[in-house]
Amino acid sequence: MARITALATAPVKGLRLQPRDAVALDTFGAIDDRRFFLIDHGDRMVNARRIRRLSAVVARYDHTGRRLALTFPDGTALEGEIELAEALSPRFFSRELPVARVVGPWSEALSHYARREVRLVMVADGEPGTDRGRRGTVSLMSRASVTRLERRAGHAVAPRRFRMLIEVDGLDAHAEDAWVGRRLRIGEAAVRFHGHIGRCIVTGLDPDTGRGDMPTLELLRQYRGGLPTTEKLPLGVFGEVLSPGVLRLGDEVRLLD
Repeated sequence: MARITALATAPVKGLRLQPRDAVALDTFGAIDDRRFFLIDHGDRMVNARRIRRLSAVVARYDHTGRRLALTFPDGTALEGEIELAEALSPRFFSRELPVARVVGPWSEALSHYARREVRLVMVADGEPGTDRGRRGTVSLMSRASVTRLERRAGHAVAPRRFRMLIEVDGLDAHAEDAWVGRRLRIGEAAVRFHGHIGRCIVTGLDPDTGRGDMPTLELLRQYRGGLPTTEKLPLGVFGEVLSPGVLRLGDEVRLLD
């Protein structure tokens, strides 16, 4: 029987992933996950792939109180209620995403840390702040899949470098591949998985510092290259929320069809 062994969210896309004991899913994904992101002077999304040191900044967001907190590596911290300004439609990968600029000290502090100008924006209510839109608001991988990669690497691999919402145990390595096209009950929620998650260079970065420390893509290419999957060099699967609910550590994961 598969069960949830880890949950994690990142309120600001590209900042450090935070472990969670429970996550509430709505139809646009985890309620407080990736609700914010950074844009540059050209209104293009900025993430840890472009500014690697962002991985060291910790963000926490209280959705109910609309309060954001940022903690930088030197211990500097900012916290306050979110106030929004004008609406924008920056480039978010291959699409434009409706957002609002966040007022306050956030952008200045993040720009100083990033050593370039960035602006903090908040995703409009009801819009998913994930790469694949509504069809990809949930991500999942098995612990056994990471263990298989560890054997290739010859050392321990932190699952957090894959920035997944859900980690499960009780499956064989990469058994989640077969869940694409299937409906599952995960905790209180129902999810349909639509594809395999092809990996990018960010998975080769230390999840706490952003420094390159592992040839993840080459390792995946050695035993996952050429597979008949929806995306190349896959590890994990992505899907959408069919019915909302809360996920908790230890919850059962089971097929519905």
